Amino acid sequence: MGRSVRVRKDYIEKVKLAVQRQGFPRQKDLAESLGFSLATVNSFLNGKAVDWLNFTEISEKLGFAWEDIADKEINPDASSDDNVNSDGNESAIVIPDDDNDFIYINRPPIEDICHKTISQPGGLLRVKAPGWMGKTSLMVRILREMAHQGYRTILLDTHYAEKDDFSSLKNFLKWFCVSVAQSLHVKNRLAEYWDDEFSTPKMNCTAYFEEYLLTQSSAPMILWLDNVERIFRHEKIAGEFLGLLRAWHEQAKINPIWKQLRLVIVHSTEVYVPLKINESPFNVGVPIDLPEFTPEQVLLLAKKHGLEWDLQQVQPLMDRVGGHPYLTGQAFVNLQLNPSITLEKLLQTSATDKGIYGNLLRHYWRIIEKDTELTTALNKIVKSSDAVRISQKQAYELDRIGLVKSLYREVTIRCELYREYFRSCFDFLDQSLD
Repeated sequence: MGRSVRVRKDYIEKVKLAVQRQGFPRQKDLAESLGFSLATVNSFLNGKAVDWLNFTEISEKLGFAWEDIADKEINPDASSDDNVNSDGNESAIVIPDDDNDFIYINRPPIEDICHKTISQPGGLLRVKAPGWMGKTSLMVRILREMAHQGYRTILLDTHYAEKDDFSSLKNFLKWFCVSVAQSLHVKNRLAEYWDDEFSTPKMNCTAYFEEYLLTQSSAPMILWLDNVERIFRHEKIAGEFLGLLRAWHEQAKINPIWKQLRLVIVHSTEVYVPLKINESPFNVGVPIDLPEFTPEQVLLLAKKHGLEWDLQQVQPLMDRVGGHPYLTGQAFVNLQLNPSITLEKLLQTSATDKGIYGNLLRHYWRIIEKDTELTTALNKIVKSSDAVRISQKQAYELDRIGLVKSLYREVTIRCELYREYFRSCFDFLDQSLD
């Protein structure tokens, strides 16, 4: 076997379906569990060549024997990353075409707001929700529909940026420019527009967009920036970059070329980067907070999984997980795949490591147990039936990963599933200390 290998074409859809089936809500979560880049996992799932060792590890993680799904016809000397271009830059995530495996539940009026906002010249949309609340599904739905209407669509996930890309504003903006050009499938001409001697990184970046990227077509460009909260950690870069996005949005009012750019800023937390009021993109445009599913939407999700239930039948599940999009979806996937299992039986082990949410719950626990302050805060939350007040930093972190709901300056656990699981974790710790 050569140094690189790819998934057989007849297995591509199977490995994609296995991601959530194995407890990974998104490609990013699978990548993080393996310690791989998102690009490597994305290549694997889309039938592109990856390093053989990486291929075997991903296969095992998804429950496959690598020998069964490997394409034996691949060129042994092929590059192990087909999504790396001649400049060495990784491509953006592939947005799936229409298929029967993509289940989406409308949450009116969110979809209409998205369409109306990014259909406007210079439109700016801000989407906020914790992890696993459906931001990715919304992105796929909206970008797919807008692409069919002739828009140029770009998904740029900040998880593709490496550590060195955050070392300075210049490096970050260069990564940003090259990534957008690659997503548009146009030649990297950054060297022609970048002037370190007489200009600034923000001016160079602006010129690259205004004089090159935006002029490649008369079609409007939708730039969907995902996981923007990753930039928040780098306060200086965040302040300058976010201010630049605001400036571009304002330019659309006076400069026709900037009317083509439609921005979507997606983040999982409240913005804590100090920004001047007239330089922040978070006090302009249209905000969207993704809510949980209503009982009627949960019922519709059940029906889309072939379960002819009524509202009374979905209530026990909602009592445990609320209207959490991922948690409800996982329950229905498992019930669909295992018709002999009842919801009652599934819920009996749902808050344990052996249950259907085991991978997710363990993932959360690994995050919590590394931080003494978070451990203390979460212990207090799960053992209280009322909302509790914790530090702003603790509330921010727990809200970011989706474990709590914020109620002004207090928080509550997001659902009873989390309360039951983490309470048992803390009880075990207490017993170990005795």
